Amino acid sequence: MVKRILVGVGAVVIIFLLFRFCGFKNNDGTTQEYNTNLIQQQIVNVGKLVVTEGHFSQIMTYKDQDKYFMDMLSFEKKALIIINADVTVAYDLRQMKYDIDEKNKMITILRIPKEEIKISPDIQFYNVEQSKLNPFTGDDYNKINKKVKADLALKIGKSSLKSNAQNRLISELSKILILTNSMGWKLQYEDQVITTENDFNQKIKA
Repeated sequence: MVKRILVGVGAVVIIFLLFRFCGFKNNDGTTQEYNTNLIQQQIVNVGKLVVTEGHFSQIMTYKDQDKYFMDMLSFEKKALIIINADVTVAYDLRQMKYDIDEKNKMITILRIPKEEIKISPDIQFYNVEQSKLNPFTGDDYNKINKKVKADLALKIGKSSLKSNAQNRLISELSKILILTNSMGWKLQYEDQVITTENDFNQKIKA
């Protein structure tokens, strides 16, 4: 009788331990899946078009001459040009590539899309002077448009517009960092583990 009781108690203990083991194992798997889904949702939320806008103005003078008879006769055309341009710097984070390593609790950002710079100039001509032998043509307008965009590109490079756009990019990416840190996961970009927003700042603005 005592032997049967001991066997019964032993069986109950074994079943209980198996239940506890399987229960813990199942709970850990459920937590892991929940964490992964949470991270994926955060990446989806970050995956949007981040746009920074700016406005630039400039004035330029365009001149051109056609010369004839060994430069003894020339026909000049010129114009005062006023340019107002809207500029956008955008990061399409919907194109960001990443990898989720559930086993090692690691998120790796594989690719951050490059910025897209769009320049939309409004070009107005004033004080236009031309002759029938040297009128303004489509070629002149193409040259002017090319020159305007080149000048604006230099202005954009010297302005804070690109830096402001990068700051907004880093702010969005840091939302992923905050979540991974809070769950005990790691975030990696370009073979470096990112632990602070400043790490992103150094990598992106390098």
